[in-house]
Amino acid sequence: MITGMPRSAGKVHVVRVKKAHVDKSGKRRDYESAYLRRSFRDGNKVRNETVANLSMLPEAAVAAIEATLKGQALVPAGTECTIIRSLPHGHVAAVAAMAHQLGLPALLGPACRSRDLALALIISRVIEPASKLSTLAQWGDCTLGADLDVAGASTDEIYAAMDWLVNRQDAIEKKLAAKHLGPEVNPSRMALFDLTSAWMTGRRCELSARGYSRDGKKGLPQIEYGILADPAGRPVAVRVFAGNTADPAAFTDIVEVIRTRFGLEKLVLVGDRGMITSARIDTIRELNDNPDTATDFDWITALRAPAIAKLAADDGPLQMSLFDSQDFAEITHPDYPGERLIACRNPALAEERARKRTELLAATETALAAIAERVSAGRLVGAGRIGEAVGKIIDKYKMGKHFERTITDTHFTYRRHQNSIDTQAALDGIYVLRTSVPATDLDAAGVVTGYKNLANVERDFRSIKSDDLDLRPIHHRLTERVKAHVLICLLACYVTWHLRKAWAPLTYTDEHPPARDNPVAPAQRSPQADAKASRKHGADGTPLRSFRGLLKHLATLTRNNIRYHHTDTDIPTLAEPTPEQRRAFELINTTIPLQAA
Repeated sequence: MITGMPRSAGKVHVVRVKKAHVDKSGKRRDYESAYLRRSFRDGNKVRNETVANLSMLPEAAVAAIEATLKGQALVPAGTECTIIRSLPHGHVAAVAAMAHQLGLPALLGPACRSRDLALALIISRVIEPASKLSTLAQWGDCTLGADLDVAGASTDEIYAAMDWLVNRQDAIEKKLAAKHLGPEVNPSRMALFDLTSAWMTGRRCELSARGYSRDGKKGLPQIEYGILADPAGRPVAVRVFAGNTADPAAFTDIVEVIRTRFGLEKLVLVGDRGMITSARIDTIRELNDNPDTATDFDWITALRAPAIAKLAADDGPLQMSLFDSQDFAEITHPDYPGERLIACRNPALAEERARKRTELLAATETALAAIAERVSAGRLVGAGRIGEAVGKIIDKYKMGKHFERTITDTHFTYRRHQNSIDTQAALDGIYVLRTSVPATDLDAAGVVTGYKNLANVERDFRSIKSDDLDLRPIHHRLTERVKAHVLICLLACYVTWHLRKAWAPLTYTDEHPPARDNPVAPAQRSPQADAKASRKHGADGTPLRSFRGLLKHLATLTRNNIRYHHTDTDIPTLAEPTPEQRRAFELINTTIPLQAA
């Protein structure tokens, strides 16, 4: 209650007085008092009169009195303005900013409606992957639709934009190849290529076929697609193939694309043992020897198990003594003229393969024993039926070469083929790389590192398939639409690759992976990365998130359309960003924009 109000009149003001008190225990206590005071002149002196003690009033009431005395007109809370619309904005703004930094709009082609829609499809694939129709519906639920002027687009426009984009694929990828595979930025001249698959939902696409499914979807038709990347795994190009295409055929196609469409004549092509076969190497040699093609392609790949076994024969150059002092050694063999062979032994891989083989042998033996018991009891008769049952087991565990089997109409016996097991065990953890790159250009350790860089393409596959972009399943029917869908995912992966790198301090990504003294040894995480994973916070205390979790957090940064009363104008205003949101934009070298484009 305000008491002691003087009769004298005059202007008053609020005065705040801060005091401190130390009690007997030495604990400091801070106080703040508020007074309503009037200043007046008494002769030649200015005096102050306390009109009221406001200290017992709530802080909000004191602030309201102070504001009123300063001439501010207060209105009841909630009556000064209305938030007309609030839309998620931060994730759209961040991805769009990175896309513009990478020059993606110009990369796609000249400015037009189709380019705007294609860019929107790529950004949408990063922020919230979904089918094209779902994506179209989502554009009105965030600022992307308004900022890229694609809100209200029709399905026909979306499909027309996809057709426009796929027609520009060669031009887009040629620019990316020049930017990331050219000799100025890629002195090692290496280019990685690998193939994977994705299943389809329909059966009418010409590319749809049944083949080896790398996704474990054996009962569904699929397509295959191969990614060309630089040594760091930055995706550069993609090619889509029928679902039953073999790896070597895909490699032949990408070599032709590199030569004729990208105009790159000097590269080291890196692919796995199923990709760059001896037949494909012969094709590369023919290109190199042909004066009309003027190419200078080298390769790094690996030998298959039978070829390694031949090298390890009694008189062969691959002997275990090679690995007495180190885990890799360079050897030669007349079957590989003009090539270098680097034999590697990974003890960790050897231990894992031995463990797996032991488990598979035991499982096969248990299953065969059950079949033998059925035959002995007369419940399974006939050589055909017995062979069918045994074949299922052999096909399941892939251990047929390690068992000798005898089957008659009434009898079934089996035993381990120990020599076969021992022969395979002797090569556990051993792999042999073959390359045409001269030792003067790349030492043995560099060859091993170059081959192991294929893991970076595998990381791209994980990003495209499941971690980030959710490419599968594919719902399109027309061949060109399937290719456009995969191209959109590749370009989204290109943006994601750079965002993941920039946002490493805010995620669990290892920012400083340790260099390996031994290229054969498994990759290790840095102590800093282990500490991030353990604490769930960065070194500065910033909470860490997954890449997708960070995008979701950025989405909570909204843009609000505010309309003040007695006006008919909406004012777009951003919500106050969190420290993590501010940091995310700082890491991509941009301020938080009010509009995404």
